[in-house]
Amino acid sequence: MSRYMDRFSIENKVCVVTGGGGLIGMKHTEAIMEGGGIAILLDVVPTGMERVKDEIRKEYGEDKIVESYVVDITDRNALEKIRDELLEKYGHIDVLINNAANNPKVESKSDNLKAMRFHDFPVELWNQDIAVGLTGAMLCAQVFGKVMEDQKSGVILNISSDYGLIAPDQRIYRKEGLPEEQQIIKPVSYSVVKHGIIGLTKYLAVYWADKGIRVNTLCPASLSNGQDEEFVSKISKLIPMGRMSKPDEYVCTVLYMISDATTYMTGSTVILDGGRTSW
Repeated sequence: MSRYMDRFSIENKVCVVTGGGGLIGMKHTEAIMEGGGIAILLDVVPTGMERVKDEIRKEYGEDKIVESYVVDITDRNALEKIRDELLEKYGHIDVLINNAANNPKVESKSDNLKAMRFHDFPVELWNQDIAVGLTGAMLCAQVFGKVMEDQKSGVILNISSDYGLIAPDQRIYRKEGLPEEQQIIKPVSYSVVKHGIIGLTKYLAVYWADKGIRVNTLCPASLSNGQDEEFVSKISKLIPMGRMSKPDEYVCTVLYMISDATTYMTGSTVILDGGRTSW
């Protein structure tokens, strides 16, 4: 019999995942399923969450519990209603994964990844990005963290990025032959949000250290998701391992961080970047 593998079990633990309808949300949900937990997905868009639920049921079986709530995580009242429903149904909330963010992706046509310079970056986009990525994370920590404080146990995992540790290398977003005013940039708000998430983690880890709540940050990076060959080539040259990450390489680390395998880890930042921030 194993002395340690049972610590990776999160059987019957209620795990809330914000931004649950995206690719990373899917991987969080897979980690929860692997550990035997109950996944509660929150997202402002329902279609992604339905896709995640369908895929999870195909992979893990119809008996697995994956619930979804369409919610704006900047709305505290809406979060409190979900909290109350979960407590009435399950009696406890054990894990919060703060994953939601307005992430401007190369493979999509994001509003905040366009041809604009820093001096022209709209304050409206700044406010939107800060609201979702930082204010939303803080509100979720307030609402669901209070439950954990009352029950004297819980785990919060905040999702940052390599851009929470380093500045974006704008060269990888450039297209040869385009004039400067047409070049896209990774926006300032994304970098600020991801740095801020690490600060939020450290604050909460110390604040709740004697309350049975652990709070840590995960910094995933360079996730392969259909980017064009030019971008893949440029970013791979910045990574010591010479490639982007595969989505499945994310799952085991998430389970490790939300389970009792890490009972003495709090206030920490775990980096999954192929060595990029070591250069």
